[in-house]
Amino acid sequence: MSQSRTEAARTVRQSRWTFITNHGAVLLELAEHPADRLSDIADRVGISRRAVQMIITDLVDAGYVDRTRVGRRNRYQVDAARPLRHPSLRGHARVEDLLVLLSGNGR
Repeated sequence: MSQSRTEAARTVRQSRWTFITNHGAVLLELAEHPADRLSDIADRVGISRRAVQMIITDLVDAGYVDRTRVGRRNRYQVDAARPLRHPSLRGHARVEDLLVLLSGNGR
């Protein structure tokens, strides 16, 4: 593989990954904006409304988020006391730790 193709491949690979998954980004948005519409969250996270809907369903089903209907809208409550799911973090970190770190506001 030529040098320019190698550099191009590296650039593509580096543009595809992030430190925080979409699940983490949506969780942070729900914690900071519990009454926002799915479309608002989707715009801020940079994914489709349908993807946000599926992620919220995952988070609700796993017990990380509680969804309450208020009129025609949903309101979300993040359970900050839940442990993080990553195997290397189990027992060492909670959702609250992640939210504080990502929000930067020292909740």
